[in-house]
Order: sequence, then structure tokens, then C-alpha cells
Amino acid sequence: MMSVELLTKFLTVLFGYAMPALECFKAVEQRTGRTDQLRFWCQYWIILVILVIFDEIAGALISRIPMYYEVKLAFLVYLWYPQTRGSDIVYENFVRPLVMQYEPNIEERLRYLRANAGDLIVFYLKNFTDRGYELFLRVLDFAQSQASSGSRTRRFFSFRRDRGERPSFVDDDYVHGSDRRSAARQRRPRGADY
Repeated sequence: MMSVELLTKFLTVLFGYAMPALECFKAVEQRTGRTDQLRFWCQYWIILVILVIFDEIAGALISRIPMYYEVKLAFLVYLWYPQTRGSDIVYENFVRPLVMQYEPNIEERLRYLRANAGDLIVFYLKNFTDRGYELFLRVLDFAQSQASSGSRTRRFFSFRRDRGERPSFVDDDYVHGSDRRSAARQRRPRGADY
């Protein structure tokens, strides 16, 4: 199961990102007369970014959809495959009308974000460091309280004592296939004769 998921992710990176990036690079570096190829690859990347944003927002829900990543891989290949040229269809029928409808609102919000990006970044970094530091101190306090309480867990995971001191998880009154006397002999330290 894990190897199929890993293979699917690898193929998605290869066919969804690497190959289209190379093709886009070639379109940019060609003579200036090939604007149709450049437009095609720009459409592809716009659709891909929308898909990545969707993945990030709905990540927990997506993981429950069976074969989502396989369908995503097939969709990405459909977008750039020369015989289907799905980027043209998806862009013209879905992306363009939707973005054109909300473009003024999107543009206004992006202008606001650009103007206040520095303040926003400082706010989030300060908030993260303050809360991160507070969380780190709480974890240290918890670890210290657990270590000083002398709990069974601490004794069990201690590496400084003899093997004989290790706690037994076998019921002292019952050892499979034997009676109490044989159980006592089994618990007796080696070399001890009673």
C-alpha cells in the first residue's frame, strides 16, 4: 500500500511538475513567434496552482477520498498531453470565467496584502515565537514533573540499573503451563539454589 502511494507521488512530481516545467522552459526560450505555446503553459501553471491551493485547504478531506492522487495524476497528464490539451478546455470553460468574475475583489485584496506584507509577517513571526516559546516551556515543565515523580515509566526506561530490577508484566500468580512452585523457580535469579 505504501509503495503504491510513494510511486503515485513520484509520478505526480515527474509528470505533473518536472515535465511541464521543462516544456514551459522550452516555450519561454523559443523564438518570440511561439506565443501560443507560452500561453498554453501559463494556463497549465495557473490551473496547477489552483489545484495545489485546493489540496492545501482540503488536505484532511482529500486523504479520505479513494484513489484521489491517482485521479489527480491522470488529470495533470490530461492538462498537458498534446492530443487532449486539457489546459485550453479547463482554462477557457472554468478558470477564466470564475477569475474574471472575482478579479476586482481579488486584485483589491492582493493590493492590501502587498502593502501590509511586512507588518503581517512581523505579526505572525512574533506570535509564533511567543507561543512556540510558551509551548516549549510547558513541555519542559511536563517532562521535569514526570521525571521527578519517580513513576513506573521512568524506572522502566532507565538504563542505569540491573536487569533484575526491571518490572515484570507477568502476573506472579500465573505462568502459562505451570503451577506456583515452578513459577517461583522461573523467577529465581540464576545461580541461586534454594
